[in-house]
Amino acid sequence: MSATFSSLSFRNYRLWFAGALVANVGTWMQRVAQDWLVLTQLTSDSGVAVGITTALQFGPTLVLSAWAGLLADRFDRRKLLVLTQVLQGVLAAGLGVLVLSGRAELWHVYVFAGLLGCVTAVDGPVRQTFVAELVPARRLSNAVGLNSASFNAARLVGPGVAGLLIAAVGTGWVFVINAVTFAATIVSLTLMRRADLYPMPHAKRAKGQIREGVAYVRNRSDILVIMVVVGVVSTFGLNFQLTSALMARLEFGRGAQEYGILGSVLAIGSLTGALLAARRERPRVRLVIGAAFAFGVTTGVMALMPTYVTFALACIPVGLASLTMMTAANSAIQMSTDPAMRGRVMALYMMVFLGATPVGSPIVGWIGETFGARWSIGVGSISALLVSVGAAWWARSHWNVRVRYHVTSRPHLEVVHLGLPVADATAAGERRATTAPARVGAQEAADRQHAA
Repeated sequence: MSATFSSLSFRNYRLWFAGALVANVGTWMQRVAQDWLVLTQLTSDSGVAVGITTALQFGPTLVLSAWAGLLADRFDRRKLLVLTQVLQGVLAAGLGVLVLSGRAELWHVYVFAGLLGCVTAVDGPVRQTFVAELVPARRLSNAVGLNSASFNAARLVGPGVAGLLIAAVGTGWVFVINAVTFAATIVSLTLMRRADLYPMPHAKRAKGQIREGVAYVRNRSDILVIMVVVGVVSTFGLNFQLTSALMARLEFGRGAQEYGILGSVLAIGSLTGALLAARRERPRVRLVIGAAFAFGVTTGVMALMPTYVTFALACIPVGLASLTMMTAANSAIQMSTDPAMRGRVMALYMMVFLGATPVGSPIVGWIGETFGARWSIGVGSISALLVSVGAAWWARSHWNVRVRYHVTSRPHLEVVHLGLPVADATAAGERRATTAPARVGAQEAADRQHAA
């Protein structure tokens, strides 16, 4: 089996991958249907209402993630995942019944979005850390990359199918179908062989465990840089459901089917990025920063596209850049974190990554309504460029790194370590220089020994 798909050689991971793929298709279908329901049926093209719905769905992450991470570190992750899948299925079915009965109102969608947000706030850290139990440690980066591939393969299919179903039978049936898809994950979890798992240590019950997780992250400057970059980009840039709906509806005058197609085209780039990530053995902080910069450039170009077709084509590099940033951030944090702390650290990461959405979505929606749909994308582009440049400058000055580019000689990209103070070397995860300035190629220079 090729290096890209090596994790699929493990039976438990194959079951997880297949079940998650089906459930992810349903999740993307519901996301598209939910936004379209709010935008076209329950309001008069209100970007703010869509933003509020998104904020309510992701808002609980800000409040519950820390406790969810502690649950992931303490309890049986497989049992927790079965519970979260059942609850998500029940909520999707409930909203579907309301819509099909013709009784759905905007506040109903708000309530269901908030409840779903509470469940996914618990599901996220557990799901992220459970992957590490399905494969050996040496395959973790590959497993994380394939997880993203599954999510984005579903994103490739889900929005397009949702658009067709909305046009054919309405949004209500999309929610009902999504409810059924959660059964795939539940079945896959129950079929796994416990003897084939690679269990991580569980944290024992004690006082101050959440504070312990916060302190751990505070002393890791590499993780902090990743969180700042991903947090800013997520707040203002990763609002594709909202911005694509505004562009399709208001800028290009298109319907639900064309809106769904935009999500599928975006997923072409995302899936490509996920498959490339699966081949990457050790993601770097510099890759997160570089991908964030690329995201700023590509979204800026996308915002300027004059027609629906050119806008759709511009979604591909945006998907590639955003997925590269997200998978690199996820893998870099998981692979460098003490297994007993991983649930809490990933919970804090999810708090930054998903918890930023409730802050950003209403702002981006207001910008789209006030200044035009293109500016809802433009604000994300500008934010990504500023934070990536700022992070690169900070890393250069605090980690004492110099980057040089040679046009005519190899390696073309060269990272020079000028010697790091002990504290900075430990916090940043850099290998401390003990001799005169050492010149190495970019790959070797980025091969950091993370503090564990």
